[in-house]
Amino acid sequence: MTLIVEKTDVPADARLPTIHGEFRIRVFHDGETGFDHVALTLGDMNGPDSVLVRLHSECLTGDAFSSERCDCGSQLDSALKAIQEHGWGCLLYLRQEGRGIGLHAKIQAYNLQDQGADTLDANLMLGHPADARDYRIAADMLRAVGITDVCLLTNNPGKASALKDLGITVSQRMPLVVGVNAENRAYLETKATRMGHEISQHELGID
Repeated sequence: MTLIVEKTDVPADARLPTIHGEFRIRVFHDGETGFDHVALTLGDMNGPDSVLVRLHSECLTGDAFSSERCDCGSQLDSALKAIQEHGWGCLLYLRQEGRGIGLHAKIQAYNLQDQGADTLDANLMLGHPADARDYRIAADMLRAVGITDVCLLTNNPGKASALKDLGITVSQRMPLVVGVNAENRAYLETKATRMGHEISQHELGID
């Protein structure tokens, strides 16, 4: 994997005022896949404690269109809010749509889900892995912005394990269960029962 921070003499590095405060946005180019990934940082990454970090995989339907089939849009908003309230932290926006299978295949999977398949089986029926994401780019980006020790905002212990394997210290993992609704409850239950995500029946509202 080739991580290219800059493609021209003008850095892709600027301030980004948002409803959750003023972040710094930096773009990192993956020379292997051709994708541009984003690091949003708030405050000083060199504080005494682990940096509050969210690895957020791109979700056009949830992030841009407010789809209720997933919890992605709610997680994105809540993570930025948590970082702002904490006073410092980092969100990586990773161009790994549909758990890494891409937008076209993701919508094909939606079609199969409409016919009764769960989210994991839909991927497998299309010949894709349950989760095709690669976090090497995330580890490289974290190091590039000066982060080696994180408090990870995620319900997925697999993300923490992947970062640890890539040399990032994960001192703590904080849950991020938000946006549960009637449309995505089965999707989240599949994550919990079949994919190892730590989401309780109580948090799903089905106990």
